[in-house]
Amino acid sequence: MARQLQLIRAIARPRPKIPGQGILDPSVTTLRVRPADLDIYLHVNNGAYLPMMDVARTHYIGDLGGFPALRERRWYPVVAAQTVTYRRSLTLGQRFEITTRVVGWDERVVYLEQVFTRGDDLCARGLVAGRFLTRGTGERVPAPQVAELLDPGSTSPEIPADVAGWAQAIDVAHRV
Repeated sequence: MARQLQLIRAIARPRPKIPGQGILDPSVTTLRVRPADLDIYLHVNNGAYLPMMDVARTHYIGDLGGFPALRERRWYPVVAAQTVTYRRSLTLGQRFEITTRVVGWDERVVYLEQVFTRGDDLCARGLVAGRFLTRGTGERVPAPQVAELLDPGSTSPEIPADVAGWAQAIDVAHRV
């Protein structure tokens, strides 16, 4: 519940735009492990990572200054798919960072990587396939339109092979 409240706050009062921030630039969110994040083994529960990733993606949009333009068009992000690979445990009170970056997009989906680190230690890596929908109609917004809105003139880099393979395997990638 605490992370849900943190997400609501991040949406209601987004971080200010970072001048010069582009869609391909990383966004860093610093968090601390809270008691509600823990499982019976006293490390962050696998299910707690997803709300943390939600908060970090919301900060990413804030860093781009994207909320006013998205609201104007009634577009909102949804997760189509995600996966997380865990490397090291996070425990109570530890500070950590989530670095969020867009790694590319196709006609349907924006692909993000979200990396959890504690100092120099890689703790987890998430891949997210995100879409944007139109409030009220549920109409899908093509990913290139979203990219153009958030960072005019931007072009997608080639999607990394591991991300493209994952997207194909779970059937979220654009179908030619």
